[in-house]
Amino acid sequence: MIDNIPNFDLDEFVQRVLAEDLGNSGDVTSNATISADARFSATMNCREPIVVAGLDIAIAFFRALDRDVGIERLANDGDAVSAGTVLLRLDGKAREMLTAERSALNTLQHLSGIATLTRSYVDRIAGTGATLLDTRKTIPGLRALEKYAARMGGAQNHRMRLDDGLLIKDNHVGVAGGVAEAVSAAKACRSGLQIQVEVDRIDQIEPALAAGAERLLLDNMKPDVLRQAIALVAGRVPLEASGGVNLDTIRAIAETGVNYISVGRITQSAPAVDIGLDYVLTT
Repeated sequence: MIDNIPNFDLDEFVQRVLAEDLGNSGDVTSNATISADARFSATMNCREPIVVAGLDIAIAFFRALDRDVGIERLANDGDAVSAGTVLLRLDGKAREMLTAERSALNTLQHLSGIATLTRSYVDRIAGTGATLLDTRKTIPGLRALEKYAARMGGAQNHRMRLDDGLLIKDNHVGVAGGVAEAVSAAKACRSGLQIQVEVDRIDQIEPALAAGAERLLLDNMKPDVLRQAIALVAGRVPLEASGGVNLDTIRAIAETGVNYISVGRITQSAPAVDIGLDYVLTT
């Protein structure tokens, strides 16, 4: 599945993260306390119910330091697993496995945390017809991975980069002089990209559509206002709700009939899940 991450170089990421952890002298503790020929077997266990994301990356950290490490994979990205599930069994060089442990776990815990929270949102709107979207609210440098994790949780990716689509927001509108002016300027660029515009008032909708908006982002509107907007648009363009969305509010928002709901917190605020690596000395 890791091949499905656009603009992501796995080898570069693994080497960069390991270099950050190893510093100039490497794992001085493991090198001081464990003989070079010692071997360990280990199991990677989840200690709470999670949705898995990032197993291939975790494996890559171990293989980067021990090419011959034995790995038995017992789960796949996107799987919802219960507490106590063994994700991987490993057998290899003890020093190398201990050195790779934190980088592998940090990545897997973070990405699985995003996938797990995302799945909670997806489950909450099941049956409504609304699609959950992620946003560009990601940790700098980790966007490709975090959006991959959101997909594993069941969300659909929105823009990956600023050049993926025209999204006219309130500050663009303010500088341009109004919704219609901003949309007209975007149309004149003839970029070929879909023009989406953010509106936070009902009276902005008709000017946006008349100027050529092809999708509307309904920002911070309560469900009753969303229903008014949906009735006014009457299916002319897709509608996305955003702002003030959490697990307590998303179901009511979805039930208004919007096509999409974007949630920044699934990447911005997802807590890491509890996954551990437990070792058993074999030789």
